[in-house]
Amino acid sequence: MKTLKLLLGFALTATLFTSCYTDVVVDNYVEEPTISINQLLNSYELWYVDVNETVGYGTTPFLQMAFTISFRNGTLYANNNLVGIGSTGNGFGIAVGDYDAYDMILDVNHDVDGFETFDVYQINNNTIELYNPNNDTSYFLKGYQRSTFDYDYVFYDNIHYFLQEYEAWEKIYTSDYGAVNEFDNENYLQFISGGNDDTFRSSQDNPGTNVSNLIWDYTGVYGVGNVNGDAYLKTLTLDYDFFNNEYFELNVINDGKIELYQPSSQSVYQFEGRGYIQYLKTANTKGKTSVTSGKLRKERQNKVSNPRESTRG
Repeated sequence: MKTLKLLLGFALTATLFTSCYTDVVVDNYVEEPTISINQLLNSYELWYVDVNETVGYGTTPFLQMAFTISFRNGTLYANNNLVGIGSTGNGFGIAVGDYDAYDMILDVNHDVDGFETFDVYQINNNTIELYNPNNDTSYFLKGYQRSTFDYDYVFYDNIHYFLQEYEAWEKIYTSDYGAVNEFDNENYLQFISGGNDDTFRSSQDNPGTNVSNLIWDYTGVYGVGNVNGDAYLKTLTLDYDFFNNEYFELNVINDGKIELYQPSSQSVYQFEGRGYIQYLKTANTKGKTSVTSGKLRKERQNKVSNPRESTRG
């Protein structure tokens, strides 16, 4: 009987020690270190604002305007323009406000839009959600490093916004070859931001006319399309009621010059941007005009899903 009690005592003791050991292992496993919000926001140099993934019916203007945002030591940077993207601010863009991050909450004091607060959620390794409780809307941002972010892809995938970043485009070249046609008389084009993002105007004023003095002879609708197999070649259609649509192949020569090839006449035209519009101009940045409310990106069918290595800037 004494022997049996001893055996039961050893068994009980062994069970207790085993139970304690198991609890320690489980507790140690559960208590994994977590990343702070500042570590999370700084884990990538650029956060691409994928407006196609936005959930909710509200609008946070500075996020709707930006192609990328960056968090750098309390200062918020944004690439709001396609002109100069990849080179402006060493790829970060311009400073647009200040931020404070704590307890998975992000407070932003934007230079124009004022104060906004967000709840921050990590979706996966390179995606975060910024939820704005004031308008019940979530924006989803994808993280990239500057060295691997494809600025070119973003530029061409949003090229209709690029056309809007000048007050006017002046014709500076018409090829000697090609059939004479009505478009030969058009010397200026303007692509208007805001509204439906599909309005253009044209003018036959003489070359060299100051942009502010241009008389716009015609207002119509335009569209930019893709070319299968070539991400960097686009089509441009201008809807002229009085001589039908004008169709072009659109090539970007540089950040301030475009080339239009008209297949119907085989004519080539070059236009140069006049009056650069910088969205959210600040005291430390260059730009002729400050626009804060006209350009707000809208949801589109084409998405930036796999930015490749940049060749721009």
